[in-house]
Parts: sequence; structure tokens; C-alpha cells
Amino acid sequence: MGQQYYGAKSSLNVWSPKFATSAEFSLSQMWVISGSFGNDLNTIEAGWQVNPQLYGDDRPRFFTYWTNDAYQATGCYNLFCSGFVQTNNKFPIGAAISPTSIYNGRQFDITILIWKDPKHGHWWLEFGSGILVGYWPSFLFNHLGGHATMVQFGGEIVNTCPYGSHTWTQMGSGHFSWEGSSKAAYFRSMQIVDWDNNLIPVSNLRLVADHPNCYDIRGGSNRAWGNYFYYGGPGKNSRCP
Repeated sequence: MGQQYYGAKSSLNVWSPKFATSAEFSLSQMWVISGSFGNDLNTIEAGWQVNPQLYGDDRPRFFTYWTNDAYQATGCYNLFCSGFVQTNNKFPIGAAISPTSIYNGRQFDITILIWKDPKHGHWWLEFGSGILVGYWPSFLFNHLGGHATMVQFGGEIVNTCPYGSHTWTQMGSGHFSWEGSSKAAYFRSMQIVDWDNNLIPVSNLRLVADHPNCYDIRGGSNRAWGNYFYYGGPGKNSRCP
């Protein structure tokens, strides 16, 4: 989506994906982006991740991230560097999320909203129904100082090619999107914040899977969820060697 965006909101279900090696991770998040994908990319990111190298365990945890130079020298997860300003000490960033979704059982999702304060220009993070977590100060960014030009929702894994083949680290629930309700990971109720600080439904959504035999995506729309998509997969399998 390439226009002018002043924030984004969505709900995503939380899982405990398995990973092949502690050098890999699996995450599901929103990206608020501006700049080029060269040296000056600005991003604000939030979601959940399983990252054993970062946290020392295999539990899904709420996280934030930012960069203003395409992940080169600036930015970090959570509060590991100066940047994100936490304003709510009752909500620990990096905390484990519990409960998590159960395959073919009860689903548990979280709602995340990132939006730009029109008065001061800071990018605020809200969790759930009205819990203000903190903000990314406007001075951290050059391109995101004005607005975002792209918003992304989705999953990501690290593939270190253990044992010389594709990793079996899971994305989402570890099941493909076609399994659908109660079985696959999802994003639902996706919205963006417009220039007038209003939340409006995502309209020009483009679905992309980089390696669809390993992890895929399938979208839809209904009255209850608005625009949504299922995504994820098991990684290494007979079609993803």
C-alpha cells in the first residue's frame, strides 16, 4: 500500500511456533514504513515474537522495534537502546503473552494500534482496548517525521538453512492458510489512520508470500472481521525442501 498513512491497527492471534535452532526466530507484526529500502528506510514495528536468542526461552512475547537507516546502525528491540519512550510501567515490553491460541481450539488474539499524534508528531503505541504503552519520538526519524508511505501486516522467520535445507521453524500456528479458522494464524480488522486521524478499513491490500511452498497467505473479507487474512506454515516439507 503506497499512499500517506498516519498509523495502523489490527488484531492478530498469538501462537507458540516451534523453531529449528535458537539462532532463528518467528514473529508476527505490523510495520509502519517510510523511505526507500536502501539506506534510509524508517520503520516502526510491533507485534509478538518467539526469539530464543533475545529472550532465552520459547515463549511468544510482545515486542517493539524501530530503525531509521534500514536496520544498519540505529534502532533496536523493545528498550534495548534509547528511542522508544515507555509511559506505562504496568505494561512490560518484552513480556510473555499468555494464554496462546490452541490448534482446533480456543483462539487468543491481541490488538495493536500505532498512530501519529497530530499535535506533537510522536508515534504512539496502544495495546488492547486503550492501554497506552508509550511512543517513538518524532526526532528519531526523517521520513516518518511526516507520514508513512507503506503499512505492512504479516509474519517473518529467520532461515539459517540448518542441516543444509530449509528450516522447519514455523510461522504463525505452523499450519498453512488454507486450514483456516482455529487452525491457521490470522490478522483481522485491519485499518489505517488517515490524515484526519480517523481509522478507516484497509482497501488496497496486496497479499504476498515470498516462499509459498513453505509459508503461504490467503485473504478474505466479512462483516465481523472486515479485511482479514490467514497466513503461515511449517517451513520445511516435501514441497519446501
